[in-house]
Amino acid sequence: MNTVIVKNIVFGEGIPKVCVPMIGRNIDLLKEEARILKSIDADLIEWRVDFFDEVNSIDKVGKALSEIRKELKNIPLLFTFRSEREGGECSVSGVYYYKLYDYIIKTGEVDIIDIELFSKEIKIRELIDKAHGVGVKVIVSNHDFDKTPPKDEIISRLCKMQEIGADLPKVAVMPISSEDVLKLLEATNSMKQKYSTRPIIAISMGHLGVISRLSGELFGSCMTFGSAKDTSAPGQIEVKELKNILDLLHVK
Repeated sequence: MNTVIVKNIVFGEGIPKVCVPMIGRNIDLLKEEARILKSIDADLIEWRVDFFDEVNSIDKVGKALSEIRKELKNIPLLFTFRSEREGGECSVSGVYYYKLYDYIIKTGEVDIIDIELFSKEIKIRELIDKAHGVGVKVIVSNHDFDKTPPKDEIISRLCKMQEIGADLPKVAVMPISSEDVLKLLEATNSMKQKYSTRPIIAISMGHLGVISRLSGELFGSCMTFGSAKDTSAPGQIEVKELKNILDLLHVK
């Protein structure tokens, strides 16, 4: 499996990397959040722009991004608009989604972008090509907040993400039972062993799925998500506690 390098962070080897989301509603809150986050031990920061009250203004998004970048400087920054259908705060048209990401790629102020798999495939491929053209890495993601799909379907989605050019394919699913958590872990392990040519991210959400946020090094997920103040998805662990647990599990 190839690794993926973003600044000084290497995905696909060693302890899963810890990402902490920013969910501020306005520029002042985002600046305050960024000042807090740069002092914690996170590997990268995700700006969940769907929480931003003025997300429908590309100019306002751009101004907020510049302020975030000033605070975070050399910390890897992931840009994500999570649609309402996949657990996000709001929805936008497909045309605006494309324009927003096209603009963000051109700013040179983000290191990774997250694009949802179930957008129009031709547009996904165009955005991936544009991102790669300027050295921006791409997560292609799929989130199911209602259920855990069958193992073969999870693998199929990860393979599809890989096929269309994702640097980091990602799935996050909701377990209804402990068997669902095992299904996600088995799919992750099978993907790693049989199909993956690059690091993957696989998460079982909620309290049942917490083990999946900790076991990436064993089963094959290269990144996990922690919280500093507020969570962006169910089951996230406070980042300091998460790091301590990951370090303990890594001891040989």
